[in-house]
Order: sequence, then C-alpha cells, then structure tokens
Amino acid sequence: NPKPLILSHGWPWTFWDWKDVIPRLTDPAAFGGDPSQSFDVVVPSLPGFAFSAPLRTTGLEPRRIAKLWVRLMRDVLGYPRFGAVGGDWGAMITGELGIDHAAEVAGVYLTMPVLPGVDGRYLPADAYAEDEQWMVKRRDEILPLIASHIAVHMHDPQTLAYALADSPVGTAAWIWERRRAWSDCAGDVAGLFGRDFLCTTASLYWLTDTIGSSLRIYKEAFNPKEAPARRDDWRIKTPVGLAIAPKELAYMPRRMAEERCDLRRWTRLPRGGHFSPAEQPEAIGNDVRAFFSELEL
Repeated sequence: NPKPLILSHGWPWTFWDWKDVIPRLTDPAAFGGDPSQSFDVVVPSLPGFAFSAPLRTTGLEPRRIAKLWVRLMRDVLGYPRFGAVGGDWGAMITGELGIDHAAEVAGVYLTMPVLPGVDGRYLPADAYAEDEQWMVKRRDEILPLIASHIAVHMHDPQTLAYALADSPVGTAAWIWERRRAWSDCAGDVAGLFGRDFLCTTASLYWLTDTIGSSLRIYKEAFNPKEAPARRDDWRIKTPVGLAIAPKELAYMPRRMAEERCDLRRWTRLPRGGHFSPAEQPEAIGNDVRAFFSELEL
C-alpha cells in the first residue's frame, strides 16, 4: 500500500538529483527500512527543464507550477491525495502546494528551509535564536556566491541563454560552478558527485536545449510582467517537515517556521549543502520516510 509522493527539483538540479533517494522510498526494505513505509514516487522535470520542453507559455512561477502538479497527480495519475517533497525551486513549489492545495496535499517536506512569503536574506540576526546564529553567518558567507547568479537570471536570462545554448562547455561551466560553490564538497565537486553525475546533469540541459528556458523561472518569480494575485493568508495548511543542511543557501528561524506552518519535523543534517538529496541521499530518504509515515495519505 505505497503512499504517493511527488519530488520537485530546482536549478541547476534535474530529476536526476533524486536518483539515489528514489529507491530508498520505493523499496525501503532493501536498505534496512520498514517495507510498510514505501511510496509511489513521481519525479517530474520542472516546466522548461530537460524533458518538460519546449516551454510553450510564460508566467510559470512556483504558484502556477503547483497547480500543474495537482493536475498531474490528481487528474492524470489518479492520486486524490499525496505528499510533496522539494528543494531549491522545488521547495518553493512544494510550499505553494501546502498553502493552496491542502485538500490534495497531506504534507510537505522541504530540503531547503524556506517558506513562501519569507525572504531570509533580510531577517535581522536577532530574529534567530542563539543556537541558530550559525545560520546568519552562513547566510552572509553565501551572499557573494549567489549575487551574480540571481541578478543575471532575474534580469537578463535571455541574453545569457544565447551564450550557454551555443556552447556545451559554457553550459557545463555555468552549472558546475554552482555545484562546487553551493555544495558541502570542500572544493572537490567531482569527488562528491562523481564525473558521471556532473556530465549527466549538464547533458540533460544541453541535449534537450533547455538551459535557456530553465532560467526563466527566476524572471517569472522575481521580476514578473504582471503583479501576482493577492494572497492574504501565507500559512501552510498541511504538516511540514524541514531539513537543515550546514551548507545550504537560505535559512529561517525555527520560531518563524512554527508560526507559519504546522511544523512536525525539524532535522539538522550533520553534512550537506544545497543539493542534499544528491549529497546525502540516505539521510534525506530516511527522514522523508519517517515524516510521511506518521501522516494519512
């Protein structure tokens, strides 16, 4: 009686970032887990990424993608109720599922501790507890490593796209630099992920010609042509689990998370960065299983 889950990736992730988590969810007994805690796992490419191309419309930001995920899971695949997991943009999409679609979504688990409507970059240090000051230090440390990335993706994605789409080396360099800077690899990105994984990731963008369309989510979310629909209630209405990696890109205080959602699980990972499902698949797989095993799907 497996429970249905949808796993959402981010940028420069692909569905392949979940490859070592998937078997731990679909066949937990093979990894020493409880076979009753198994899942049907659906791992779509985000619109405009890899196999979800070509992108046929504009305006696809996390809230609209969440609506697509409900159509996919409920109307196409026949799951009236399901769980959702995500990191990076996938975390934002998964959070939106918890806000707008609680009738279909039993719970959400985020590998990046962010919630829609909260921008941790601008929270004062005293918003964090004493034992959370390391998050402030990490936040300040990472800002120079994401500033150029955010700026060009948000304001000039099409200009950058011409260069990246014209060069497989350019595509790989743009992706791998982020893999190196944002993971818990101590500078050895190939040692952490493996060359085959890194080449697969770059190839999924290059061979599908989607590096350009994948950048658009930044512009659609941060610099939209039209103002987003008004929302008075930002609270996530489903149970929430958060994983906190020491080398992540964004954080929020636990107290704020408890105010904005029904926080059921707050897991400090001993290692890992922005790509924790690929970096620490055992820890993420075990934690996801434990979180959803207590929920009714």
